[in-house]
Amino acid sequence: MAAACGVDADQAKPNIVFLMTDDQRWDTLGCYGRTDVLTPNIDKLAGQGVVFDNAFYAVAICMPSRTTMFTGRYFSDHRSGFTYPYNRTLPKEEFADSYPARLKDAGYRTGFIGKFGIRLEKLPKTVAEHFDFFAGISTTSKNGPHFPADDEELKTIYRKNRNPKERTLIKGDAMIRFLETQPADQPFCLSVSFDAVKNDRDGDMYGPHVKLFEDKQMWVPENWVEGKNTQLPKVLDYCRGTYLHMDRTSTPELYQKLARRFAVQGYTVDQQVARLVAKLEEMGVMDNTIIIYTSDNGRYHGSHGIYDKAILYDEAMKEPLIIFDGRPGKAGGGRRIDAMVSSADIAPTILSLAGVEVPKAMKGEDLSGLMDGTQDMSVWRDAVLMENFFIQEIWKVQKNAAKSKALNEEIIAGNRSYRSRGVRTERYKYFKYFEHDPVIEELYDLEKDPLEQHNLVSNPEYAELLGKLRAKTETLHKEATR
Repeated sequence: MAAACGVDADQAKPNIVFLMTDDQRWDTLGCYGRTDVLTPNIDKLAGQGVVFDNAFYAVAICMPSRTTMFTGRYFSDHRSGFTYPYNRTLPKEEFADSYPARLKDAGYRTGFIGKFGIRLEKLPKTVAEHFDFFAGISTTSKNGPHFPADDEELKTIYRKNRNPKERTLIKGDAMIRFLETQPADQPFCLSVSFDAVKNDRDGDMYGPHVKLFEDKQMWVPENWVEGKNTQLPKVLDYCRGTYLHMDRTSTPELYQKLARRFAVQGYTVDQQVARLVAKLEEMGVMDNTIIIYTSDNGRYHGSHGIYDKAILYDEAMKEPLIIFDGRPGKAGGGRRIDAMVSSADIAPTILSLAGVEVPKAMKGEDLSGLMDGTQDMSVWRDAVLMENFFIQEIWKVQKNAAKSKALNEEIIAGNRSYRSRGVRTERYKYFKYFEHDPVIEELYDLEKDPLEQHNLVSNPEYAELLGKLRAKTETLHKEATR
């Protein structure tokens, strides 16, 4: 393999690095206002790049969210999630329209490291077609595939006797290995998907970083609920976030313990960002590289009396999104953008920044005009679509289609479904549990009630607005599936 070295800054195609964490709530980064966490390198990237303050997930649970970000398609369109009937395996022909596949076709060297997390047809063969370098886990195997198969350094990085507490460092080592083997005359797109900050076991913490937060008093959100939240819609008693809160975050002591553990993992990720930037500078390619930082979904961590994600309150749905463009005049200088942005926009934006045609299958929007100030805001969206089609109970029989179908029908008939869809505007949030009879609806005025604690559906003053947001939800849903 050719050794890495500097690349002509005037080359037409920029390098792209897409960094994704797991379950990292948007407000657990310093650049979004937190002072009890340590994310200096991510914050520095934000200070030099563009920060999106109104970015939201199209879906806030890992597999469908990752599929959306790869393909630029909404959950109701790709339907590739965990539970029947939204557990479709993504055909390899459709993955051929994903951003890495399109970039490889355009001459990019493509790499993926970490949690792949997509239910993909003929996964080992399909990823081999679209990635030159692949190191991590998939939905079918915790051992890969890993390739190039003859890369001895890659084998050493992923050796079986390595301390599992180094899981984030392992991803960082593989990231550096990809860059060390990068040919000088070819643009690259590297996607790195960290397991952190997901999970809360001691075995997930990198020991030397634990000490930084040992005695730290962590911030507590105003809508954190001690014990069970009796104000939630009764249907959420069936969601796993309710009972997980009781197990993990329902007392001040439990909350503080886990908040520290998530902060530890966030800091370990931040150190890998420092390694990335240092390596790009060493290679002489920082001035022709775009770095995108986000997560796959947020997490409640006790807000609203829920622990998990997926439900359509902002703690799960709001997305951290930072884009740094190192090309001369492109970085952004810490500019903050308040336009409404969706996670479905990431794939078309990556292709646009690379100068590659965006396929018609992608339903998201290109963010590059927002980034450089050329976007006509009179035609930009005023609302984003949000969806949750996950139901925990169907996991019990998900491998049996007939039983899954029968259980799905039983759940809906028994009013236990908490599938939902809705819209988020800059000021308002509306969503409905559409399989419940009668339909349960929630409406929040976020200017007056940013923590979504006072449902306005029954308030006559909001009746006209409620009608408009119902119609907007149906319109965006139809557009997503057209």
